[in-house]
Amino acid sequence: MYKIPVSVLVVIHTPDRQVLLLERADAPGLWQSVTGSQDPGETLEETARREVGEETGLDAASFSLTDWRLQYEFEIFPRWRARYAPGVTHNTEHVFGLVLPEPRPVTLAPREHLDQVWLPWQEAAEKCFSWSNAAAIRRLGESA
Repeated sequence: MYKIPVSVLVVIHTPDRQVLLLERADAPGLWQSVTGSQDPGETLEETARREVGEETGLDAASFSLTDWRLQYEFEIFPRWRARYAPGVTHNTEHVFGLVLPEPRPVTLAPREHLDQVWLPWQEAAEKCFSWSNAAAIRRLGESA
């Protein structure tokens, strides 16, 4: 089954704008926020809640999850295009924020991520490999 080219990006952060980043297992050295493709029949919020749970073990319902009403369209990296139907080259990513009261360790999905780090928003934006992830984190930081 091919992935749907619609995804969520969930920026997990604290009120003082520390941001959780995860290191990809399939691309060591590449850091990102929680991301994932929408499953058939899911709302974007359901996708965000599911991906947070799968990738961090956190129950998004226990915290403040907000749809930022922000989306980015980007070209899917060639290395990951085989996951999508033939001819699909672009993805639309919808941004959400999840506020935790303080940084906390999370339970990583070993097939997806190798490590985790909490960073101030400026450092987190610089560490992200994805321009859309960096842009979302900068938007968080500049919203003060």
